[in-house]
Amino acid sequence: MKEILKLIVFCTLWFSCFACSDDRDIPMPEPPQPGSTLKDGFNYSSETPDADQSLTITFKAAKESPLYGYTKDVYLYAGVVSDEVWMYVPAKWAENTDKCKMSKSAEEENVWSITLSPSIREWFNSGETAVRKLGLIVRSDDGELKGLAGDTFLQVTDTKYKAFEPAAIKNASLPAGVKEGINVIDNSTVTLVLYDKDKNGAHKDFAHVIGDFNNWKLTNDDKSQMFRDDASGCWWITLSGLDATKEYAFQYYVGTQKEGSIRLADAYCEKILDPDNDPYIPTSTYPQKKDYPQGAVGIASVFKIQKDEYSWEVDNFSRPDKAKLLIYELHLRDFTETGDLNGAMQKLAYLKELGVNAIELMPVQEFDGNDSWGYNPCFYFAMDKAYGTPSMYKQFIDACHKEGIAVILDVVYNHATGAHPFAKLYWNAADNLTADNNPWFNVKEPHPYGVFHDFNHESPLVKAFVKRNLAFLLEEYHIDGFRFDLTKGFTQTKSDEATAGDYDASRIAILKEYNDVVKAIAPDAYVILEHFCEEREEAELAGAGMMLWRNLNEAYCQSAMGYKEKSSFTALTTRGTSMPANTWVGFMESHDEERMAYKQKAYSQEPLKSDLQKRMRQLATNAAFFLTVSGPKMVWQFGEMGYDVSIDEGGRTGRKPLHWEYLDVSDRKMLHDAYAKLIALRNAHPDLFDQNAFKDWKVALTDWDAGRFIRLETITGKSLVVVGNFSNADITVTPSFTKTGEWKDLDGNALSVTSTSQTVVVPAHQYRLYYTGFN
Repeated sequence: MKEILKLIVFCTLWFSCFACSDDRDIPMPEPPQPGSTLKDGFNYSSETPDADQSLTITFKAAKESPLYGYTKDVYLYAGVVSDEVWMYVPAKWAENTDKCKMSKSAEEENVWSITLSPSIREWFNSGETAVRKLGLIVRSDDGELKGLAGDTFLQVTDTKYKAFEPAAIKNASLPAGVKEGINVIDNSTVTLVLYDKDKNGAHKDFAHVIGDFNNWKLTNDDKSQMFRDDASGCWWITLSGLDATKEYAFQYYVGTQKEGSIRLADAYCEKILDPDNDPYIPTSTYPQKKDYPQGAVGIASVFKIQKDEYSWEVDNFSRPDKAKLLIYELHLRDFTETGDLNGAMQKLAYLKELGVNAIELMPVQEFDGNDSWGYNPCFYFAMDKAYGTPSMYKQFIDACHKEGIAVILDVVYNHATGAHPFAKLYWNAADNLTADNNPWFNVKEPHPYGVFHDFNHESPLVKAFVKRNLAFLLEEYHIDGFRFDLTKGFTQTKSDEATAGDYDASRIAILKEYNDVVKAIAPDAYVILEHFCEEREEAELAGAGMMLWRNLNEAYCQSAMGYKEKSSFTALTTRGTSMPANTWVGFMESHDEERMAYKQKAYSQEPLKSDLQKRMRQLATNAAFFLTVSGPKMVWQFGEMGYDVSIDEGGRTGRKPLHWEYLDVSDRKMLHDAYAKLIALRNAHPDLFDQNAFKDWKVALTDWDAGRFIRLETITGKSLVVVGNFSNADITVTPSFTKTGEWKDLDGNALSVTSTSQTVVVPAHQYRLYYTGFN
């Protein structure tokens, strides 16, 4: 009787709510049957859901569920799953719509229900797509909590629309002269080639192409079904009768009878269409948008037989000597108001005036989303549309070359995201990892620097892919060099934090192979490694013509804050090491390091903490003991203005505020001008900044109190001395002038030196630089 009374109350409340509702389109859940028992997790009103019938979904949170005891609104995130993609999702994650709101049970705590009505198909508005599987997630109203850790999938019967059934494999030899990806045969013919052979030599049961050329229809004929060539491990199809001036979007449709099908874009395509991110790219940034085609699912690839031609104004750029490189590391998103190539083009005059001779762009190959640092790559032959069109990239590089500025790309070959076609082709959906039979990726990285999905660089397939991509970037975009991200991970040798930097011959061999490809195409192109391994390994790589990042952030941050401890600069130069000269690219800051100016403001003691002028002068002194040191150097964007926003502002990789108005602040402009003058001196007298001219380098901890000192001298009689005071009190120093006579400072002011032991007063937080012997 008690249960019947409860049911009467529930039904009365349910019908009264329905009668009073002004929104009759919102389906109400069916009440549970008398005596029914809900299990933890998902419960369904039908054991055999039908696409053309309604379905009530009830979720009961177990005690260990994050939603147990949750009192706010709960929503269903759901989609029709086809080819491993969630389609027809009614609302974005954390978008709270009435349609997806679940009703809290009046009978039982921690229970919510929703009815997909009038039918599953109509609730999703899925049209003619076969509804055979649903993906389900129950979430909190803010999207922070999920009822279950993983995604839940529900099989559905669909008698109205049948899924496509591939025919038996057709075997045929791969045509001569084609390679994986998109091969233009003539002005109306293209051959598409997809490699598909796992570690065990097995392949998928079927492969088709669907696209604009066949109206996105899967058929078992020569318009869609691909041939199989077991000798090459490839599927292929030749498409004819194409329009040479038209962009064609397409996808591969591959799978097995047991596992089902997946959709893939082409890993070698130079343009992708991403329905989740492309709509948010402004037309001003990417004006050549192609509409996302009906019939596509997820990311689609694009080809055009007659590629847009670009006429290079500078076709034979003379790259600066690598020993004289002054690199400006730049993130397009955070550099200008528009955050794209258009904005960066407007600032080239600024960079030219600053005096840098190279720009290092943080990763610009297609990455997941539009708002990123770019270290989440998914398509390596396509430049990310969030910054501009392929022609815009070329225009930017061309414009840099006209100003004598080289362009270096930060490339990420250690890993890729799960959106990469090689990852998707052999994927373990249960663990959300690449499968153990994937011939390109490790399931788990052997080193302690796991990021997304780890490439196996001992795989011939990976080596071929990376080499082909390097050649493409050099030839198609006239890139001047590469900064390789996380090269310490280019190994299959197992290691931990303590041993990852140990000498690794296999890693050296792999990097030499990649370097050889670059040098064969462009002997003067730069190869820079983010490596940080033991000196013996770095010296061997440098001996092969590569350069390596040299991180002095800690030391320069310490000196910027006025702290002697850990502030030695001695490790900046290759002097006294086994490294070949000019092979360390030294930096005080990079994208990945905390900003010196922020640490000054946050952690310095008085008077630096509250005195902007003193902080900027301390940073100028840092610059004087950085830019006068021989060898290639790198400056992180806005370091020359004393940018004092933390790297963690808005999240480590999050968007950072612009402060171009800093140049209107006299103390910050002083710092900028100090950078410009030091760089100009460096550019005008490269012989003085050669390692052979580097005579005295007194920058250890023991040199702090008496003042730090640098002396440069050439065989032609040029001399330069720098003395620096990082302390809070004025000091008197003896710079050890090499000769008597007239010396000058950076502003051209004369100093009469009457004795080589003449003293100079250096105020607190400042430096003095003098030179002589210049014509």
